[in-house]
Amino acid sequence: MPSEETEPDPSRTLALLWGVRDRPKRGPRPGLDVDRIVQAAIDLADREGVAALTMRRVAAELGVGTASLYTYVPGRPDLIAMMLDQVIGRTSLPHELPGDWRAKFEAWATEDWAMFHRHPWVPAVASEPVLPGPNAFAWYDSTLRVLAGTGLSEQEKVAVIETLDNYVRGTASNKQDRHKDSSWLAKRDQALERLVDFDAYPHLAHALTSGGNPAASETFELGLQRVLDGIAVLIEARAQA
Repeated sequence: MPSEETEPDPSRTLALLWGVRDRPKRGPRPGLDVDRIVQAAIDLADREGVAALTMRRVAAELGVGTASLYTYVPGRPDLIAMMLDQVIGRTSLPHELPGDWRAKFEAWATEDWAMFHRHPWVPAVASEPVLPGPNAFAWYDSTLRVLAGTGLSEQEKVAVIETLDNYVRGTASNKQDRHKDSSWLAKRDQALERLVDFDAYPHLAHALTSGGNPAASETFELGLQRVLDGIAVLIEARAQA
């Protein structure tokens, strides 16, 4: 049986993502296929995090032996890549959203923010080197299409997309880490109250006691509008050049 930590092979993973698969060495199990395996893995990661994701656990979720999974997916790295591409495929293509470039990008960012909270494991996985599948390519092509006619260079278009994508993903990841364990946070706050003389930090103390800890959604929305403002300034500058 292959190891849980099968050595990552980009060519193998890309072949799986793009639908070029070797014929199973064993006869396929009735009712089991790649899509069902990937969905079971997504459900498991949503509940318990990507650290809990092993081929053995996914097999248990499906009620099959671990060896049955390797008939379809060679290893964990391949499975994670397929999970990510499937989740990407469930989001809207930005160019199909209503409005001008700003409305489309705002809707894209808001939808991704919600998606990252439905699938909290995605930001960390997407921050690693990614092997793009068909859904990732379709999404990136769509975002570039939104910026067609704005006067931005190809380099600027890519930079704009990466900036906004990194903002949404990073903010979602930070907020999840910050709020994932309320009991831990309560213990931290109690310890800080005992140990820290906040009079030594008057500006911080004033911010904390005057509503300086906004909800995650408020922080996200404020930052999103400022990022979009910056993109608008760049597009306007190119229009006037």
